[in-house]
Amino acid sequence: MIQRASIVVLLAMGAIVGAVRAQDAPPALPAPGADGFITLFDGRTLANWEGLEGFWEVRDGAIVGSSTKEKPAPQTFLVLSASRAEPQRFGNFELHLKYRFGTPTGNSGVQFRSRLLDAKTFRVGGYQGDMDAEARYDGTIYDEANVAGGRGTKSNRGAKTTWNADNKRINENLESDNAALRAHIRRGEWNEAVIVANGNRITYTINGHLMTDLTDDSPRALKDGLIALQLHSGVVMEIQFKDIRIKLGG
Repeated sequence: MIQRASIVVLLAMGAIVGAVRAQDAPPALPAPGADGFITLFDGRTLANWEGLEGFWEVRDGAIVGSSTKEKPAPQTFLVLSASRAEPQRFGNFELHLKYRFGTPTGNSGVQFRSRLLDAKTFRVGGYQGDMDAEARYDGTIYDEANVAGGRGTKSNRGAKTTWNADNKRINENLESDNAALRAHIRRGEWNEAVIVANGNRITYTINGHLMTDLTDDSPRALKDGLIALQLHSGVVMEIQFKDIRIKLGG
């Protein structure tokens, strides 16, 4: 009788553990549409995303990250769950989204080919499509947390940058310079960003204008990893994202 009861308890415990694991498993992404794009945000919930509780919400059809004087955020990120579960799938892609700052100050970015550095605070590092409320950094590609070789801003706005196999930087100019491209950033309004990563080449376009073009042959280059959205520490800010979709490459 004792043995049978023990078996029943063990089976029940196994069922509970199994249920927890099933709950913890990331939800499957929606199927791609006819154009090959997968919708990553449904406009209503944070399904498919995970981050530090209390700093992210959905409001008026947008993902909103906010840091206040009363509740300051650490350096934290909202992570696409599928990219955490299978980072190798997210090496080559075309990512579209819209972003807007709800405050006159703030810094944010879109992480890709990135790593989870601290699971407790959702700290992420790696390649970042940079953006800020004052349009100083929008359109640059940054090495967040020095994960991709500690190279800082890897490709500036208005630049076509190559990092060669010796980790040397070679800069050329795009047709439009930094100042001309900055004029296309809509401060306080919605901006449409497109990041394309294909092998060693990455481009970052905002509002239909190519901002920077990076070729990364450095031995420190990252080939795949997380997709995430940044909420910067040390500043009162609000960042909003919507219409997030991705087409995965081979």
